[in-house]
Amino acid sequence: MAKFIYRMQNILDIKLKMEDQAKASFAEANKELLIQEEKLEGLIRRREEYELEGQRLRLEKLNVIKLKDNSRALQVMKDMIKAQEMVVSIARDKVELARRKLQVAMQERKTQEKLKENAFEEFKHELNSEESKEVDELVSYRFGSGSGDN
Repeated sequence: MAKFIYRMQNILDIKLKMEDQAKASFAEANKELLIQEEKLEGLIRRREEYELEGQRLRLEKLNVIKLKDNSRALQVMKDMIKAQEMVVSIARDKVELARRKLQVAMQERKTQEKLKENAFEEFKHELNSEESKEVDELVSYRFGSGSGDN
């Protein structure tokens, strides 16, 4: 019996590798986004702590130096938060880009798999056609040579 060999198997293999690489890139970008979001949350918590400390300092006996230090620290935290928000935004863009690349790689792989399935169906159809021919030839040979059971 004939064996099915998909002549574009190497292309399918490449598409599978490309999809795996895209999955890894997506996972890495997603991991980086989570790390940057955690940093942003930490900065926001620190800013809130500075705000609470500023409120506490205003309620106590006024200490101008501590208030100025607190105000500067609060401003630094706000600047750091803005910078971190930019980093998070860039990380989100990278995740989106990686997601699109993964989606394209998956579509290309599915297309190649569908082509392989179609080629296999065509192979089976041709095999069945050949077998039918052989059976017809065998039957007509037996009938023609008089070895039928009539």
